[in-house]
Amino acid sequence: MKFRSLATVAGAIAIACATMTPGASSAADVTLKLHHLLGPKAPAHTQMLEPWAKRVEASSGGKIKIDIYPSMSLGGKPPQLIGQVRDGVVDIIWTVLGYTAGQFPRSEVFELPFIHTNNLVATNLAMREMLEKGAFGDEFADVHVIALHVHAGQAIHMVDTPVRTPQDLEGKKMRIPTRTGAWILEALGANPVGMPVPDLPQALSKKVVDGALIPFEIVRPLKIQELTKYQTEGEGRVRFGTTTFLIAMNKAKYESLPDDLKKAIDDNSGIEFEKEIGRVWTQSEVGGLEALKEAGNEVIELNQDQIEAFRKKLEPVVERWVADVEAKGIDGRTLVDTARATIAKYANEK
Repeated sequence: MKFRSLATVAGAIAIACATMTPGASSAADVTLKLHHLLGPKAPAHTQMLEPWAKRVEASSGGKIKIDIYPSMSLGGKPPQLIGQVRDGVVDIIWTVLGYTAGQFPRSEVFELPFIHTNNLVATNLAMREMLEKGAFGDEFADVHVIALHVHAGQAIHMVDTPVRTPQDLEGKKMRIPTRTGAWILEALGANPVGMPVPDLPQALSKKVVDGALIPFEIVRPLKIQELTKYQTEGEGRVRFGTTTFLIAMNKAKYESLPDDLKKAIDDNSGIEFEKEIGRVWTQSEVGGLEALKEAGNEVIELNQDQIEAFRKKLEPVVERWVADVEAKGIDGRTLVDTARATIAKYANEK
């Protein structure tokens, strides 16, 4: 009996050791770190990045594991994300292209006022097509692009000033994340204040800024409904420019993967994912609007004549951008025309 007990124990140990060897392990072959700027409750985290990571893991048969680090929890500031993924400090990032002014001048065209319409899917697909056709030059040559996308567009959020005309913004301090957004505000007579969106709640509460250009998607995560009283957009969800985003992987890390694991990433990247992002971000606007209405905020919807007043004020921003990039040897006029035409091409996509 004693011998058999020892044999049983020895057998159990042997089985345990076998299951701990690399060849028999159920652990992932590759663990990837995904770093981003927003909190873990933001729709971008819960409805875009988490589902995507789970799909990649499933497609890899469990060989890939993706650990997501929100809120810049691996260190650094949001503008440093693109450098982190290029340098291999992290494997994957989700970032705002405009946080690093001058690094992505061609894709910046989509931030300009009234280039993006109210159809996120159409704009995302236009960005993908222009990427694949080489319209962005070598801007993304040193990363592996998983997705390019925009948000629903910049609505005007004000602490205590209703905005119905361009004149209502004159002299106001307004937060914006990008240089094109700053130009939009300057054209409207406002004073732009650049800052990443996580810094916005404190800036509003301390009246460092009078308002901000942001989508409704971010309202609930940042509690914007508690810090502002007035919101402004055009009827049909017309907005005042937008922000461009990138989900990218370290190029060397991607290229080091075996073909089956590359396929797991590729099968969950590109067109279908960008369509999904468009739908997710469109739907996430609803939650922000509900939060504003529950808080008693006034959401001002401008009619076509009122929007036209803004359009006239903001058309010089497009011309300013064209002149700026053409001075750097970039055909800005063609980029503007191509962006508008390509968005229109996908206008019926949902």
